[in-house]
Amino acid sequence: MPFQFENSYAGLPSEFYSLVAPTPVTEPSLIRVNRELTELLGVDVATLQSPAGLGILAGNQICAGSIPLAMAYAGHQFGGFSPQLGDGRAVLLGEVVGTDGVRYDVQLKGSGPTRFSRRGDGRSALGPVLREYIVSEAMATLGVPTTRALAAVSTGENVLREGMIAGGILTRVAKSFVRVGTFQWFAARGDFENLKVLADYVIDRHYLEAKESKTPYRVLLDSVIERQAILVAHWMQLGFIHGVMNTDNTAVSGETIDYGPCAFMDTYESNKTFSSIDHQGRYGFGN
Repeated sequence: MPFQFENSYAGLPSEFYSLVAPTPVTEPSLIRVNRELTELLGVDVATLQSPAGLGILAGNQICAGSIPLAMAYAGHQFGGFSPQLGDGRAVLLGEVVGTDGVRYDVQLKGSGPTRFSRRGDGRSALGPVLREYIVSEAMATLGVPTTRALAAVSTGENVLREGMIAGGILTRVAKSFVRVGTFQWFAARGDFENLKVLADYVIDRHYLEAKESKTPYRVLLDSVIERQAILVAHWMQLGFIHGVMNTDNTAVSGETIDYGPCAFMDTYESNKTFSSIDHQGRYGFGN
């Protein structure tokens, strides 16, 4: 098997996630594997390109050691709070410790419905899969903290959007997919016990320096804010506009996550946005 998975997130209380297997597809084909990223993850590229590897990347096969799950989170979306969001079309396969000693999440995006799909099909069109692959790898090359694209797969099936279009699945990698909205999930429910569990998990995984403080949770908050400020500064240097800076799209690791209506600005406009639904320019460049 190409991955040696660990599952620290699956070891958290059941309120953090919903166990779910990816939904198989009929005729998957491998479009692209990121060889540079396979080296970082210590994954054998030939095994990943094999029929068994394709089965895992397409969601048709569960890798040994994987405990697939959809993560629960809430979020502020364009100023309005949504108490229940979660992974509606993504499944966390597990975690891999890379050759650099860092723990990385490995996730399928577009792998079928979950408890959080809200009547959606849980799928992704192939176009956005390829777009996220290209843009996220460009950002990584430019030195911007970001999720990475490990592989792109065509499902061999169509998805219904404006019309019937080709479907795809993206395998993406992050230092973690924990979001600000994950904290909001528990805060909205008054579940302060699990809020503390989450904070301790994030400290252990991303902010070990906070454990040395008499006020570790204050240090955690300050550190997340600092990383987010550094991230946005990277974006502004490049004229990058994320487009959907909701709290469910804000990773506590300080990585760029969820490439939707994003783009690089060619000619400077302070209120420039590329989102078709951001009519007020809430997430424009100058904001």
